[in-house]
Amino acid sequence: MFIPMDTRPFGRLGWPVSTLGYGMWGLAGWTGSDEHEVALALEAAVTAGVTFFDTAWGYGRGRSERILGQLVRANAPRRLITATKIPPKNLTWPSRREFTLDDCFPPDHIRKYTEKSLENLGVSHIDLMQFHVWEDAWARDGRWRRAMDDLKREGLIGAVGVSVNRWEPWNCVATLRAGGVDAVQVIYNVFDQAPEDELFPLCQELGVAVIARVPFDEGSLAGQLRADAEFPEGDFRRTYFGPENLAPTLRRVDALRAALPKSSTLPESALRFAISHPAVSTVIPGMRHLSHVRSNLEAVGRGALSPAELAKLRTHRWDRVPAAWSL
Repeated sequence: MFIPMDTRPFGRLGWPVSTLGYGMWGLAGWTGSDEHEVALALEAAVTAGVTFFDTAWGYGRGRSERILGQLVRANAPRRLITATKIPPKNLTWPSRREFTLDDCFPPDHIRKYTEKSLENLGVSHIDLMQFHVWEDAWARDGRWRRAMDDLKREGLIGAVGVSVNRWEPWNCVATLRAGGVDAVQVIYNVFDQAPEDELFPLCQELGVAVIARVPFDEGSLAGQLRADAEFPEGDFRRTYFGPENLAPTLRRVDALRAALPKSSTLPESALRFAISHPAVSTVIPGMRHLSHVRSNLEAVGRGALSPAELAKLRTHRWDRVPAAWSL
């Protein structure tokens, strides 16, 4: 049974966006996706009131953008919000401290890939164009801001966002304070709670929308991870859940599961945790199957967790620093 979708204002822009959004990386960048099942999942999400769809040129070199474009055209009367990302020019994820703006986002590259995304999506306007990696050292380099302002004036994009590197929620604070950014996309889940420290209060102060990604920690908080997990070559999870991360993650998942009340499942608690912070405008789990859409809709439909439930989950915070395998 689908529950009518609540909406929240998208920061100071005020767009009404569905609390449950749709992350589209897994539709083109992970193994195990079936095109027919993906189509069913996407249509079910739209029918249930999901309005925010997040993709990127880097998800299958435009393939995920083309999937979203088809969905938008098939649902033309509905107001679906399109969010995509410009890849770094050096095609290196994540960014590194030594990278310059010229390495990643020179003005001509910004325009070139905005035009590529417009073509892939088959639209004349992208609601939210994001930088797919970011370094706060670029905050006061006016070139990226002028390039985005030009795209706004031409009606090609509506708003600007930055997608923050994994486990670096501090790495956009100066940028947000400098102005010109309407939304920030950041990893936020039961394990990764660091955005609450500095980033979320600043976003609330400035009216910057927050897009919470990876609410299930790439699947571990959805209860899908096993000690014998193996992922095919080229699948991101093969690296992420390698020897350095698999066993510690499983130990923490087991401890978290044991702490949950019998009335709650691990994935439901994880998703409700992500929507419980008032700074979050929308949360964007990947949903490659119809069953994912159904279960996530039901979880979000139950609303935010109680203060007591949140307090219990907050004890499972896991502060980490980027590593070669974390991407």
